[in-house]
Amino acid sequence: MGTNFPLFPQQASTVAPKVDALYFFLIAVTVFFCVLIFSLLITFSLKFRARKGQVATQIEGSLPLELTWTIIPLIISLGLYVWGANLYFEMRRPPLGAMEIYGVPKQWMWKFEHPDGHREINELHVPVGRPVKMTMISQDVIHSFFVPAFRVKTDVLPGRYTTAWFEATTTGHYHLFCSQYCGTKHSAMIGEVYVMEPAQYEQWLSGSAGEGSLASSGEKLFQSMACNTCHRSDSGARGPNLVGLFGKPVKLANGATVMADEAYIRESILTPSAKIVAGFQPIMPTFQGQINEEGVLALIQYIKTMKDAQNLAPTNTQNPPGPDAGARPAQGMQNSGTQKP
Repeated sequence: MGTNFPLFPQQASTVAPKVDALYFFLIAVTVFFCVLIFSLLITFSLKFRARKGQVATQIEGSLPLELTWTIIPLIISLGLYVWGANLYFEMRRPPLGAMEIYGVPKQWMWKFEHPDGHREINELHVPVGRPVKMTMISQDVIHSFFVPAFRVKTDVLPGRYTTAWFEATTTGHYHLFCSQYCGTKHSAMIGEVYVMEPAQYEQWLSGSAGEGSLASSGEKLFQSMACNTCHRSDSGARGPNLVGLFGKPVKLANGATVMADEAYIRESILTPSAKIVAGFQPIMPTFQGQINEEGVLALIQYIKTMKDAQNLAPTNTQNPPGPDAGARPAQGMQNSGTQKP
């Protein structure tokens, strides 16, 4: 659609033309059959209107006619279903190698964090021509990430990760809305997505003051909570080794197998007794209320980077810190026995 057409926003992503094509086809089919049905209705009403002295007679059905108006709509409906399903799956499956950005909305603002540590509030900077995967979780109530120009809309739920992806095709800035009523100031929960040329985006990154990468923040939190006293690579570990864990299957004590993705790691941190890893005891304490959603995301990003044993240097367990040597969470983590960070 043209940028000046008032009813439709600009098509600024790779999926926007595909979404519009399906939408306009649905409108065309609806208008065609609406005009056809009402035209026939009016025509037959005028042609076969009641006349004085005439009595209506029973008209038997026509099998070919009934098959026609049954089969044709069926074919059109199935075609729309296949078209819509393919588009849905395309919009829900981020391409491999997509740039990851994390979002933690709350009443009433959008908070975004880039893997290198750059943080934004109510603004999101992305490069043009590069797929961007958004991993989001709400800090309070249900929100919805909606960028009309990208034709992207995804509900963001508390307690569950949801993902969306887009690839911007045109530089500029575009409106970001919360399209799910989330409280008194819902209408003020708006933001801007800035699409920049790759070189301009790199310049923006270098000119912004970061606080260290998300993984480095997660490493600091991992150490401060003394997670490394249990999740080690040596024989004295009381928790499973986390090196190379992410994206791999994990065997549980009940015989089931789960994939170690973002949702599993988050659950392991906040509800450690939900899934017990085979060979370990359910002795890890919960960190519910002690680590916020941004901290959980940092831990997940750090675990993703654990590729070799150097990332999990064993600590001295001959004299583990006692109650007076650190925070209570750190003491509890020494007794961890599940696949938890």
